[in-house]
Amino acid sequence: MTSLDELAGGARGGTLYGIGVGPGDVRYLTLRAAGLMRAVDVVAFFAKRAQPGNARRIVAPLMASQRTELRLEYPVTDEVPAEHPDYQQRIACFYRESAAKLAALLRDGRSVGLLAEGDPFFYGSFMHMWRRLASDFPVEVVPGVTGMSGCWTRANLPMTWGNDTLAVLPGTLSEDRLVERLRHTDAAVIMKVGKNLAKVRRAVEGAGLLSRAVYVERGTMQDERILPLADCCEPKGAYFAMVLIPGEGRRL
Repeated sequence: MTSLDELAGGARGGTLYGIGVGPGDVRYLTLRAAGLMRAVDVVAFFAKRAQPGNARRIVAPLMASQRTELRLEYPVTDEVPAEHPDYQQRIACFYRESAAKLAALLRDGRSVGLLAEGDPFFYGSFMHMWRRLASDFPVEVVPGVTGMSGCWTRANLPMTWGNDTLAVLPGTLSEDRLVERLRHTDAAVIMKVGKNLAKVRRAVEGAGLLSRAVYVERGTMQDERILPLADCCEPKGAYFAMVLIPGEGRRL
């Protein structure tokens, strides 16, 4: 009988692994992701200052003691608007320095698993490392269950039917642009809600979709919260929050 470790496969020295750790519940990791957590020489992760790191928190049950870890701490997150020049300068410098740290480990022949919330290629910091390192080192990307998939499953919302189109929108867009995009799609996921919750709610209402919209906070996690967006009147949402608007499709 094939063991789980054999199914998951091992890690090669000098290789960077982008490990998608899913939406929050460790049980949603793929076999490959779980296997790499045991196999890589170094587990690396991004974290906000004074916080344990969300991706690192997700995989905590899989982390053996004495593991070699590399914490990559953001110099700034949401304290400064992302479009501000100071934010862009500081975060670009941080990504360059982080890539250099990873490159040093890879040149030394070590395998590195860089954790990514959800899927590594979907709104993830891993992409900035991939862009800087993929031309010089072997990189394997391990897909993960996206946050939106985990959230619409927990909210019991079938999202697209038949020929429905789905738009994935960042809540950082202007209110007018959100309304415009929402009016031209059948179903929508609005991410990066957080401080933009009040604006997102106004945009959804302006597009005539408030009755179908659902607010999901920390989906699949222990303290998840799911309710109609119409009942969510606070000015700010959690960091892990999104709004889901299911399509209606053709009823058969």
